[in-house]
Amino acid sequence: MSVLAATFNPADEFQLKQWVGIHLGPLDMSINKAVVYLAISALLTIALGIFTMRSRLALLPGRRQTVGEAIYELAQTQIAEQGLPTKAIGRWFPYVASLFLFIFTMNMVGFIPLPLTGDTWHGVPTWGIYAVTSQLSVTLVLALLSVVFTHVEGVRYNGVGYFKSFVPAGVPKGMVPVMFVLETISHVFRVISLSVRLYANMLAGHILILVSIGLLFILSGLTFWIVAVFSLPIGIAFYLFEVVIVVTIQAFIFAALTAIYIGSAIEPAH
Repeated sequence: MSVLAATFNPADEFQLKQWVGIHLGPLDMSINKAVVYLAISALLTIALGIFTMRSRLALLPGRRQTVGEAIYELAQTQIAEQGLPTKAIGRWFPYVASLFLFIFTMNMVGFIPLPLTGDTWHGVPTWGIYAVTSQLSVTLVLALLSVVFTHVEGVRYNGVGYFKSFVPAGVPKGMVPVMFVLETISHVFRVISLSVRLYANMLAGHILILVSIGLLFILSGLTFWIVAVFSLPIGIAFYLFEVVIVVTIQAFIFAALTAIYIGSAIEPAH
């Protein structure tokens, strides 16, 4: 067994080693792999928005304008208009559209090999894939922002009477406190469902790919060739499935649910 095989561990992808230490009192603001990937994703999201949305409009749109219009149409008709009331689209369309693009970019960057593993081979940085959305802390912050904005908009449009919507009409008075607590718990679980859905899908996808391809580094001889016939195609299939389908679907679901939550707070059901 080679040294590479002996040290190969798919879980190493998700370890966050401190690269630059930054401590502000009790706050640890150190730069690690996740921070770098977040910065890269943010810059690429901005670049994508400028490139696709700042082109000159033409009667016969070119490829750049066509892509921009397709992204805008998806964000407006399938995300914003499906969840937000008309009076709130002007305010919240930029947020849900940016959320969709940012998560999509983070997911996609996670499948592009980059020399940011933190390891070296003979002094040369090794290349690898890493999904920053496979860090629960990242998806949790995004979910918290969406849920906080939901309640802020609920109060802004409906005043403190917004919290009356936590209790369905016609509930007996004795059951009002119970229903209010249960509804409050359901709103807390929105944070968990939003964050864990994205985190778990990206984590599972990367582990499946790394395990399938990682077998080639562990085995040798005849066993290597026997397993390679099965594990390599499986790894490639998982990779294509994640890039072509999961990356976009998870970004869409997160943004669409955010729009629905905010819309339901602005116009709560009675």
